[in-house]
Amino acid sequence: MVNYFVRIVCIGILLGYESYGQGVALDNVMHHLRNGGSREWSEFPLDANEKELVIHFRGHVNVSEQTLSLQQYDVKQNWKIQINNREIGSLVIDEQAMMTYYSIPSNLLLDGENKLQIKCSDYTTSDDIKVGNIKIDTRQLKDVLSEAAVEISVLEEISKKHLPCRLTIVNHNRILQTVTSPETAQLAIRPGIVYSGNGKVLLHLPAGRYTLYAGRGFEYNVDSIQLNLKAGDHIKKTLQLKREVDTEGWISSDTHIHTFTHSRHGDASIEERAITIAGEGIELPILTDHNLNIDLSPAAKAMGVAEFFTPVTGDELTTKFGHFNLFKTSVGAPAIDHEVKDWNDVLENIGDVKNRGAVILNHARDIHHGFRPFGPERHLSSAGTSAEDWKFPANAMEVINSGSQQTHIMNLFHDWFGMLNRGYFLTPAGSSDSHDVSRFIVGQGRTYIQCNDKDPGEINVDEAIKNFRDGKVMVSLGLMTKILVNDQYGPGDIAPYSNRLTVTIEVTGPSWTNADRVVLYSNGKKIREELINTQNLAGMKWKRTWNLQLPKHDIFLVAIAEGPGQGMRYWPIAKPYQPASTDWTPKLMGSTGAVWFDGDKNGRRDSAFDYAKTIVDTSKGDVDNIIKQLAAFDEAVAIQAAVILWKQGKILTSPEITKALRSAEAKTKSGFEVATNEIKLLKRD
Repeated sequence: MVNYFVRIVCIGILLGYESYGQGVALDNVMHHLRNGGSREWSEFPLDANEKELVIHFRGHVNVSEQTLSLQQYDVKQNWKIQINNREIGSLVIDEQAMMTYYSIPSNLLLDGENKLQIKCSDYTTSDDIKVGNIKIDTRQLKDVLSEAAVEISVLEEISKKHLPCRLTIVNHNRILQTVTSPETAQLAIRPGIVYSGNGKVLLHLPAGRYTLYAGRGFEYNVDSIQLNLKAGDHIKKTLQLKREVDTEGWISSDTHIHTFTHSRHGDASIEERAITIAGEGIELPILTDHNLNIDLSPAAKAMGVAEFFTPVTGDELTTKFGHFNLFKTSVGAPAIDHEVKDWNDVLENIGDVKNRGAVILNHARDIHHGFRPFGPERHLSSAGTSAEDWKFPANAMEVINSGSQQTHIMNLFHDWFGMLNRGYFLTPAGSSDSHDVSRFIVGQGRTYIQCNDKDPGEINVDEAIKNFRDGKVMVSLGLMTKILVNDQYGPGDIAPYSNRLTVTIEVTGPSWTNADRVVLYSNGKKIREELINTQNLAGMKWKRTWNLQLPKHDIFLVAIAEGPGQGMRYWPIAKPYQPASTDWTPKLMGSTGAVWFDGDKNGRRDSAFDYAKTIVDTSKGDVDNIIKQLAAFDEAVAIQAAVILWKQGKILTSPEITKALRSAEAKTKSGFEVATNEIKLLKRD
């Protein structure tokens, strides 16, 4: 039996409504509803008896349209709103707190008792929400939302030219406020969010107190103004944006972007997508609708934003064995066959795309069609290999997907480290996977590619793709981390052997983000860490040069900065898509690509697997000899050696290996322990 909350409200007496302005409050509290059996997030109570909300109220027949308003929070499923058993709309699918409004058609209300009901259409996927502060206004929806008007201009601070931008409007309770505009050209509007392709907008909204923010993605400041609007007001305001993050020589790219027009889920039309890309300052957007090759250029030109970016046609090859972004692909060409039985099929179907373009493994820890590419049940993260003998079909992988966050944000980074150690020289990618105008911010997760950035509308796409494939990238989610080895070599480079090894790290970001620590990894192992306090600095937040001990073998170096991700109403970070816990703390991240150091002086890039395979092959089954030789190498090589032995049929806990490990170096013991523990998690048929 479905439990539901019933609230009986007596409004006025036979003479009519008790007024609340021009309306009436049906409910003044927020209710926690849960459609499923399990708690979604720890911020909600453990137990919940309310699966739907029912409010009985007394009223009169409405001879004309009236307006229902309510406050909602953390909505991810379709929660329908009904009055007298007739659906008038649904809650907005968005995790942010917001005020939303709905039209009540004429003659829907009854003389006497009426019933308002909010219930979910899906009882299989748990969704904890809050809803309440429900009011009925006797006016039409357009009148409620147009009590006051504000003309907004957003200018670049130095040139005073109008800039594409994102506007965020919150009310006095700090929640998103629904607004409208009589003009729709070059605009994309959602509750509390407006993207303008030309930096101009006329907003209509109810009288009240608001804060309005203007921003343009990661590289710019956020400007804001306070509004105290009375009915009938029509005012003009100007906000100014300035570049705070120096990205000269690097182009901003989102390698994973969708439209509702073609992917058929989310809500962003292809025209709105062009506006949002310009508004977030993405210079090389990759359009990756599912199993399609779509050209964004016509929409960019139609919306007047073509000068701000160079669109690239791609394809999210969406298979039952993972999703892969391919670019560039040919506009209008038939989509690559996505009906495959394994990764070998994927590799065969994509043909030459991997050799001449980019192939990114997307959200490798998400489950689709019951398959999780890098799930611990099939994949050894630290070793970069799986139980099946499938060929790996990609040359890059997502390490940040802001629309499909991981509960543990470092998981995909560790997976990437493992693949590098296995000898797959994959480029790390940051993306948004956005299908929406505002729910998941396009370009929030992004990739910076080393490339000429002088003219965003005329980027050399072939050069950018080549540099992406070569690993000349940085990955950003609110922070940017740069690395330089021996004063010269950056991501994608091989630093030749020298008698010193210095690493210079910079952390940059806008004034509205902070970093609190920087970590340096060698072959995926943390070797240096420093806590920092950036105190809302604009641009350069932190810089250090570290001297490292010279290795005796090749290593790769990656620096990652982290920072707090809470409290940004104008740039909220979405909760994990498939959470592994009811607890989650949003974080900002900025990662370098990998820089290699030629520790063995042979002039090439050797992986941990290369060294381990040589050791195992030359030892010809002599475990004692293998363990002794591993003393000259780090933990990553030991992990690879352990997995090679396991794949040859050795039991890593056998007396032979256990005895050999007794006198081994700590790093060798640790490597075998890591491999053994991960092998235990593999699913056995």
